[in-house]
Amino acid sequence: MQEKRKILLLFNHQFTIGQEEDARRSLGVKTILALPDHLKKLWSQIPPEKESIEAFLMPIKDWTQRKASNRDYVLIQGDFGATYLMVNFAFEQGLLPVYATAVRKASEKIQSDGSVKMEHVFNFCRFRKYGL
Repeated sequence: MQEKRKILLLFNHQFTIGQEEDARRSLGVKTILALPDHLKKLWSQIPPEKESIEAFLMPIKDWTQRKASNRDYVLIQGDFGATYLMVNFAFEQGLLPVYATAVRKASEKIQSDGSVKMEHVFNFCRFRKYGL
């Protein structure tokens, strides 16, 4: 019997169709769970002035514990410190933390006033497990 794994989304972007298709194909994910709006807001606004964010992350840790089962995936990307703490937490909980990789294309255009306009285009490539 094939496991029915979930992926929990702890990141600040829209989960794309390509990411969804790849999660289902390469990770065997059946269910995709995004943070509820109030927790998305917390995750996207990690306070830079706090020395420690452990307490700040508790609602996200609680949600993750309630929603995830052993060996479910957790897509974790965002503030470096919060990401580090949540990746460690995921490992402690028996979860599989992953991040999305992308091909990046940049272009520069010199404007008439001499300024440089940069454009970056990111194309999703694959999910990669933390620690590999």
